[in-house]
Amino acid sequence: MGIVERKIRQKEEIRSSILKAAWQLVIEEGWQALSIRKIAEAIEYSVPVIYDHFANKEAILLELTKQGFRILNDELVKAKKRSSIPEKQIEAMAYSYWEFAFENKAYYQVMYGLGMPSCEIVNQIPELSTFSALILQPIKDLIAASKNTAADPFLKLHTFWSMLHGLISINMMNNNQGKEELNQMVIHDFITGFISGIKG
Repeated sequence: MGIVERKIRQKEEIRSSILKAAWQLVIEEGWQALSIRKIAEAIEYSVPVIYDHFANKEAILLELTKQGFRILNDELVKAKKRSSIPEKQIEAMAYSYWEFAFENKAYYQVMYGLGMPSCEIVNQIPELSTFSALILQPIKDLIAASKNTAADPFLKLHTFWSMLHGLISINMMNNNQGKEELNQMVIHDFITGFISGIKG
């Protein structure tokens, strides 16, 4: 291995160790407590070394956000493949999204730490564009087969995402443990109403 290759590999290893340390801190202390200094202490490097790999803390959080959406996208693809019927795909993906949020709370909180991503951010991050496209397609298919063919699929996508995220956020803030039956009734009611609203 040449000097250039060795330097590239070393840089990748340091970058990876920064992200692992950052993720560990997020799990232990929450994403709000994350700092460049804490990461540097965790990997036993100086603060300038961190800045050689990431411009700031937000750049690290962005990378963790991308990781979270990659994991979520994989789960949504699996859910979508369970059926070829748009209604069933939307339902399966909604439940998959819900399960991801509560099984990966640290990731979910990092992904949405600054609220719902804007359209501009969605277009800039491939993982977010993939996420949108995955959900958008069955919505388009459902609209095409409905009595409401003039419906705006992007508006419906935003409604779907906003409602689902809102329900999850309420549950996370209130720590609604022991209310699983109620939670399931609420999400079922949301999915049924969303699909019925499109079908007309």
